[in-house]
Amino acid sequence: MGNLIIKNARQLVTCAGVPPKRGLDLSTPQIIEDGAIIIQGGIVDMVGTTEEIEDRLAHGHWYEDPEEFTTIDASGQVVVPGFVDPHTHACFTGHRHQEVEWRLQGKPYLEIMAEGGGILRTVQHVRDADEGALAEETYQRLMLMLSLGTTTVEIKSGYGLDTETELKQLRAIAKAAVMAEERMTVVPTFLGAHALPVEFRDRREQFIDLVCKEMIPRVAEAKLARFCDVFCETGVFTAEESSRILRTAKEAGLRPKIHADEIDECGALDVGVELEAVSADHLLVTSPEGIAKLADSETCAVLLPGTAFCLQAGRFAPARQMIDAGCAVAIATDCNPGSCYTESMPLTMGLAAFGMGLTPAEALHAATINAAHAIALGDEVGSLEDGKSGDLVLLEMPDYRHLVYHFGINQVGMVVKKGEIVHVRD
Repeated sequence: MGNLIIKNARQLVTCAGVPPKRGLDLSTPQIIEDGAIIIQGGIVDMVGTTEEIEDRLAHGHWYEDPEEFTTIDASGQVVVPGFVDPHTHACFTGHRHQEVEWRLQGKPYLEIMAEGGGILRTVQHVRDADEGALAEETYQRLMLMLSLGTTTVEIKSGYGLDTETELKQLRAIAKAAVMAEERMTVVPTFLGAHALPVEFRDRREQFIDLVCKEMIPRVAEAKLARFCDVFCETGVFTAEESSRILRTAKEAGLRPKIHADEIDECGALDVGVELEAVSADHLLVTSPEGIAKLADSETCAVLLPGTAFCLQAGRFAPARQMIDAGCAVAIATDCNPGSCYTESMPLTMGLAAFGMGLTPAEALHAATINAAHAIALGDEVGSLEDGKSGDLVLLEMPDYRHLVYHFGINQVGMVVKKGEIVHVRD
């Protein structure tokens, strides 16, 4: 945990405030021109103008020797909180590039999945994989995310669909997290109910029993996950099945999340709101009635514009209506080997703006403070304010709106985690 001073930033965008941001708060950036920040012991100690910071330094307000602080001149650069990616499937091996051609030829996602492609193809790759190799591949993905400004990431299991492989995948996530220690925060989620495995195709109830009576207890006992997620969708798991799984997980100490309303409205959002899920994710086809229920809840909407783009869904999640209704909205990459293979939160921000109508400020807040709230870390990361983790990104741009305006390139110059410089662009 480092001691760091950054001064002379063209803009320092704090994203400060009580999470999650809703309505007008989501669209109102907190910008400090000629901004500066002091991070001590990995924790933000002061944020202000360079003049304010220098005045404090001049009057000797130190808890430690000033020589122990590294000082960075951020002249001409923009400083923002480290990006938070609250929905990924980044622990996998094997690729599914052939499915891109099938989708472009018009074959629906659920049809590809029914023919043994999709999730089930990756399941076979992961079942066959060595745990150490799986951890190494995941770690390499984390380092790519870091180079793009992500300092906190959620990773789901769900490519095992049997007890031992689900546990192997969660252990691989834990090993990758250790390998990335001090550079990234990794939040693990158990997603044993990601699809119905081939061997249980005619035994749905027995698979649900396996998830509830064997997988969840073992995951909870080993403390391998913070959350439990379910893919509640037509042709996957019903609302009733999802409710049983998430209730079981909640009783075991795993907080609920849910994949909801990606293809059909099948009751998933109702399950999530009723069980006080930390987040409901996708929400591509959520109705006005569903949006109203979400706005009245504490459940965060995690929207995945990259997935809608890659699947050529013909529509994006109704983010504008959600924000206007007062929903808490976050965005994520959904990094996975099939429907959205990207590690880039800046690209996701661009897609959120041009696909879903978010303003640059809304996209930035959705990728930082609200994304942190979507993984129950809003009190620790996602904004630059006193007492929070010193996680930030220095961007080589004249204005934070270039995150959306100048899209598709990497504008990250430096990444800081807990006051330590953990990445510098060559």
